This record gives sequence, structure tokens and C-alpha cells, in this order.
Amino acid sequence: MRKGELTRQAILDIAIRMARYSGLSGLTIGSLAAAVDMSKSGVYSHFKSKESLQLACMERNSEHFIDEVFRPALAKPRGITRLQGIVEYWMVWYSHPGGCLFLAAATEFDDLPGPLHDYMVTEQRTLLDSLARIAATAVDERELAEDTDVFQVAQEVFGVLLSYNWMSRILSYPDADDRAWSAFNRLIDSHRP
Repeated sequence: MRKGELTRQAILDIAIRMARYSGLSGLTIGSLAAAVDMSKSGVYSHFKSKESLQLACMERNSEHFIDEVFRPALAKPRGITRLQGIVEYWMVWYSHPGGCLFLAAATEFDDLPGPLHDYMVTEQRTLLDSLARIAATAVDERELAEDTDVFQVAQEVFGVLLSYNWMSRILSYPDADDRAWSAFNRLIDSHRP
């Protein structure tokens, strides 16, 4: 990887940490330049606009999510074990200081047309499709019933994780982990053959 690309990735990693606290709308080239100890023009040369910076943050955040959640889970055996891995690593993902950039972006851009909204929607649909495919492998492995609606399972797993984030981060419930696993296990048990 070339030096310019390494610098760009390092800038984006700091931008993601900042955006987890201020949201992508609160992220500016000026504030980022100060945080990375560069000139505004130096940061601008990598992104050209605030929207380009925001979109690059979302893309880099997606790369981190894949590396921290999906790759380790996909190393686990097919089926329910893999789905459990997704939940386990995703719960860790939510513990990042400042929270989840995906959730912040969903709140910021849910009703605003444009490339940031479109990227967020595409990524979330891809995420749900991935969960459904993993649930389908559990059907193939005969761990879930043959007539299981795998997209329903994906939506409910997603719901368990969103609820976990709320209960853990917002409400600071000490038993949020246990309750999330209880909900997940109840969901899986309801679809067993």
C-alpha cells in the first residue's frame, strides 16, 4: 500500500473515532485537520469535500465492521455457531468508545436523500441479507427447521442487537448481555426442527 493511501486510512480512522461522538454531520475538515495535526489543505487533498469525507468514513467503518465482526464469525462452523459468533462479535463492536457509527448515520441520514443515505441503506440491506444467508446455512445443516423464514430470523437477530445496544449503552443495564443472549436463544429455539 502506498504512503498516500496509508495516510488516508490513518486520517479516516481518527475521523471515525471523532464521528462516533459528534456524528458525521459534526465532522469537518477543519476539526479533523486539527486532530491529525495536518493543515486543512492537506486533509482536503485526500477528500475534496465534507460529503466525500463522510462517505469515506462510512466506507472505512464498514471495512472495520467486516474485519471485527464478520471475518471472525465466518471462521466458525456453518450454521447456528456462526450466527452466535456474529452476535458475540457485534456486541463487542457496540462497546467501541463513542458507540456505533452505523447507528449514528442511520439517525442522521434516514430522511435525507443523497449518497450518504443511499450508502447507509445499501450497507444495512447487505447486512440483513448476510444474516439471512447465515441463517439459511443453519437450515441446510438441519439446525433450524426447513420452513424457517430466514429473513425473519435475520430481522429478529438485528432487533436483538439493536435492543442490546440501547439497553447496554443508553440505559447501562448490567444484565444487558444476558438478556440479549436470552432473546437470541429463545429465537433460535423457536425455529429448531
